[in-house]
Amino acid sequence: MISNQALLLLMLSNLWPTMALPFTPGNIGNLFGMPESDGRILQRSKRGWMWNQFFLLEEYTGNDHQYVGKLHTNVDKGDGTVKYVLTGEGAGTLFLIDEKSGDIHATKRLDREEKAMYTLHAKVLNKNTNEELEPDTEFNIKIHDINDNAPKFAREIYFASVPEMSEVGTSVATVTATDADDQTYGNSAKLVYSILQGQPYFSVDSENGTIKTALPGMDREVKENYQVVIQAKDMAGQMGGLSGTTTVSITLSDVNDSPPRFANHSFRVTAVESTEIGGAIGRIKADDPDVGHNAEMEYSIVGGHDTFNIITDQITQEGIIIIKKTLDYENYATVKVTVEDVDEPPVFTRNPYIIEVHEDTAAGSFVGVVMARDPDADNKPVKYSIDRHTDLERLFNVDSVNGTITTLKALDREMSKWHNISVVATENSNPRQTTRVPVFIKVLDVNDNAPEFAMSYDTFVCENVKAGQLIQTISAVDTDEPLVGHKFVFSMSGGNPNFTIVDKEDNTANIVTRRGGFSRREMSVYFLPVVISDNDYPIQSSTSTLIVRVCACDSRGNMQSCNPEVLPFSDGLTTGALVAILLCVIILLMIVVLFAALRRQRKKEPLIISKEDVRDNVVSYNDEGGGEEDTQAFDIGTLRNPEVMDANKLRRDIIPEMLFPFRRTSPIKDNTDVRDFINGRLQENDSDPTAPPYDSLATYAYEGSGSLAESLSSLESAATEGDQEYDFLSNWGPQFKKLAEMYIGRSPDRET
Repeated sequence: MISNQALLLLMLSNLWPTMALPFTPGNIGNLFGMPESDGRILQRSKRGWMWNQFFLLEEYTGNDHQYVGKLHTNVDKGDGTVKYVLTGEGAGTLFLIDEKSGDIHATKRLDREEKAMYTLHAKVLNKNTNEELEPDTEFNIKIHDINDNAPKFAREIYFASVPEMSEVGTSVATVTATDADDQTYGNSAKLVYSILQGQPYFSVDSENGTIKTALPGMDREVKENYQVVIQAKDMAGQMGGLSGTTTVSITLSDVNDSPPRFANHSFRVTAVESTEIGGAIGRIKADDPDVGHNAEMEYSIVGGHDTFNIITDQITQEGIIIIKKTLDYENYATVKVTVEDVDEPPVFTRNPYIIEVHEDTAAGSFVGVVMARDPDADNKPVKYSIDRHTDLERLFNVDSVNGTITTLKALDREMSKWHNISVVATENSNPRQTTRVPVFIKVLDVNDNAPEFAMSYDTFVCENVKAGQLIQTISAVDTDEPLVGHKFVFSMSGGNPNFTIVDKEDNTANIVTRRGGFSRREMSVYFLPVVISDNDYPIQSSTSTLIVRVCACDSRGNMQSCNPEVLPFSDGLTTGALVAILLCVIILLMIVVLFAALRRQRKKEPLIISKEDVRDNVVSYNDEGGGEEDTQAFDIGTLRNPEVMDANKLRRDIIPEMLFPFRRTSPIKDNTDVRDFINGRLQENDSDPTAPPYDSLATYAYEGSGSLAESLSSLESAATEGDQEYDFLSNWGPQFKKLAEMYIGRSPDRET
């Protein structure tokens, strides 16, 4: 959004005091390095090279004088001896200069359409002696355009004509509007044309305003005159643009497309036999819907009759029957002409139908009626139906008997302004005879939408603002289209001590401060509920919230920062700083704990120190299966009875020659149990001061007692006396089937 402050492109006040340059146009060129037309940077002092323009928005609505710009010279030391003088167009009346500071202000609203640029001169004088301290400097104040002029057409009504039955896209007329706003700046004068009334018959080119036909088969005999309303809208047709309208009266010119027809199928003419040759004996009349030259008649007698002739009355367009030769009553004969009927399809009373219905009409409501008749016989009934290809959403229904069209669903103009359907009339006696007619249903607007903000506003208020300062201009839009145009009313719900709203009564409103001294520490954001109402019936209103940020600004009202400040604590640390320090301490503690855990894990001694230790006898097998004998690390029999000789112990590095090795008696009954043995050994190692700081690498499982099958482990097989029967494994279920096959197969009886 363009600020209501002056748009100053040449900021002399910020740069001039820092430069040791005299107040001359050439020095301004050197200061800014303004490029020439060929792109080179200016380095010499020359008056014509100065970018000597200030820009000012027209129609400024502020209460105070509008700030334009600032003139300053390094001769001014701030001691009050320098005086600035302004002369030229509007000096002293439209434009005033502060003789001490050089600030230029506009005293009233300026209209760019009245005068687009003012040329002024500035002088720097000694306040005491009026001696010129700087040469006379010329500069311009150019008025920047705002969109304050609506497009206008040259005439309120235009007249045009187009032949009937013209093809779609035939040019009818071109109407153009003009806009007094600046054509070279923004979109204030960029026009877009649209058609408000006259659809679906005509369309308009959005860029050049050319009106064209949009409907095929427009028949002058059905409808001859059309009123088309064309709208021209600036701002390239966007929301909030201004618009103007004009009316174009379009007449369909006649084309000879209708044949003449006799009202009756037979005429009776009586003549006496004494009628002279060339005498008239009767008149007949044919009707032609065309007009002018296209309706001129020419009659003739078909069949080569040599007694009568017919000529045309050029005034009444009637056919006059005359005598070609003398009549003889005795030779009189009667000729009867019979016309055979041909079955023709139904004919609608209108083509097309234009029907209007209000939106939000309840389902089942009446829309309109179509009527068709059979030209062969008026009393032949026809039935009606809707071509569903033209009504895919099934919004309408037609009574098959009387042609009444009703709604099946509620209509919404904001979704679709027009609905084009086709109604088909079919003869009951001959279903092959059908006729379709287009029905254009226009949905009329009902005020069922509330206005809302035209855009999303980014509004801020300066901390150093004064009461009565304009901070935002708002506008509204409404999807409804009332006949008399929109008229919005802006208000603020409830009393607000900080801001007020001023309705400008042009569909815009100003948000103005009610006080000064805003602070980001106290409140960084204000939420202003704005109530927007329209003037249509029934009145619709909505509440939109305007978000106003409190920002730090410079002396000219330019925003610098809108981040809320944080109140410091007494120890000089803010809340954010304390939170950051606390997070850093927690992260450091976590890192220290993790580092200590890793160091401790690395320093732990391995379980196996000596390669000579018998407990490092870990055997690894890469092949699957084979039973428990392949994975035993120790001879359990030796552990049970250390005195047992190793003579019968099988070597583990060779394949035994016997499938069933020699079994010795188990020492379990006469010797210490495995569990007691392990506990004894554990106590010995615990009490041995020279033992390693761990118990044992090998772990021995104790199966316990009480199993019906006793132990199935092969660990005891070497110390068991006699053979054991394993037939009971067959009764243990499918899970032990494989095991039963292995052990039952080893029975000596079965081998025999």
